[in-house]
Amino acid sequence: MVLETIALPTELHPFGAHLLFYHKTLKVCYNGIMMEGNRRNIPRALLVFGAPCSGKTTFAEKFAAKFGLAFYDLTKIREDNGFSRENILSILELIGRTGQTILLEGELETEKDRIEIRNALREHGYEPSLIWVQTDVATIRNRMKIRFHSVSKAKSAYEEAVSVIEAPTETERPIILSGKHTFETQTRHILAGLADLAETKK
Repeated sequence: MVLETIALPTELHPFGAHLLFYHKTLKVCYNGIMMEGNRRNIPRALLVFGAPCSGKTTFAEKFAAKFGLAFYDLTKIREDNGFSRENILSILELIGRTGQTILLEGELETEKDRIEIRNALREHGYEPSLIWVQTDVATIRNRMKIRFHSVSKAKSAYEEAVSVIEAPTETERPIILSGKHTFETQTRHILAGLADLAETKK
């Protein structure tokens, strides 16, 4: 796996001169469908979405590691660097130029957010697919209590997060994933879902 350094546009220089990231093309075949797209020249972009503590980050990190995918947590990038939404879209454009299969998390809370990111990726020839990680509220609340070491902080963080989250519409065609299943089960479900999406586009 190769570490790449990509220069940011001039307007992003106050936040840092370079964006570092890993990437590697996936060559695993499932039901005749390449993970980089249903045609070899079409890279995939997997957009992982869900409530906080639903298990989306755990899944995303394991899936990216298993298949050698480039994984970007857009919200972490924004918060760690003080970036604006416009900055994130500029970075996404740079990522899109790599033509590598990628996995994204964060900045996907609303339908408008997701449309904006999907459109930006399509401009670079990507085939974006939405993965919606779901977990029951009780489990999410318990996980947040552990994360924040405080019932009140967990409650406040949960309410703030869910107040802005919009469930995907049917037209977004999300692949729904349980955040409580084993990683092996999740992987089989995702690959089958991607194969089904590819079949409907033929």
